[in-house]
Amino acid sequence: MGRFCAAELVRYGVDTRHTAFVGGGGRTSLAVVETRLNDCEAVIYRNNAADLALTPAAVSSIDPSAYGALIVTGTALAASPSREATLLAIAAARTAGTLTVLDIDYRPSAWASEDEARTVKLEAARACDIVIGNEEEFGLLAGGMADGLALAHELVSQGAFLAIYKMGPKGAIAISRHGSFTAGIYRSNALKPTGAGDAFMGGFMSGLGSGLDLRAAVLRGAAAAAITVSRVGCAPAFPTAQELAAFLATTPEPSLS
Repeated sequence: MGRFCAAELVRYGVDTRHTAFVGGGGRTSLAVVETRLNDCEAVIYRNNAADLALTPAAVSSIDPSAYGALIVTGTALAASPSREATLLAIAAARTAGTLTVLDIDYRPSAWASEDEARTVKLEAARACDIVIGNEEEFGLLAGGMADGLALAHELVSQGAFLAIYKMGPKGAIAISRHGSFTAGIYRSNALKPTGAGDAFMGGFMSGLGSGLDLRAAVLRGAAAAAITVSRVGCAPAFPTAQELAAFLATTPEPSLS
């Protein structure tokens, strides 16, 4: 990672003890994104991205039992050595009893082929406790859009704790070992879609971490996404814990209509 990125992480209160600076031509990724609700375009430059230089040796030096959860994204699986390091981290976390979470996060330009992406991401999904993705991403893993929801149910039946099947403006279906439910989205004055998925993950996981039940955690994630898309930018648009609490306290739970 670059020194600028490390400084930004510190500014956001992120522990950087396990970060490392990558030389040898590794580059910090750059994204140029439009602030436009419809047909919003994003151009992401990932030529020899530094995060894909993560090695199994670096992962092996971390004790996963010291953490409440391991969250990985599908992009980390797109190339070596990050792919092997990520799969190793998942296996080590499962052995240690640490919750494992996968954001499928499919970006076609990062992969050599759709078949490769399906094979690798499905391996990771079958090894994780929680799998989160949208209709297209679960469809990719299933080999066809029509089977995406069925695959989400299958992952849970085969051992996952939870699958969250996001459907954009139609809300999300949360499938657990104890049944399933559908949660709507909070309406907002959306400026762009960018950041919604990351905001949902942050709101949802922080909700689980603070002891909320599953439905409340999913709604917290939906609220974080609604706030984020109503503001310019991505990370700077994410709500603080105080803003999120105020939003949830004053906004009715979304309907499914």
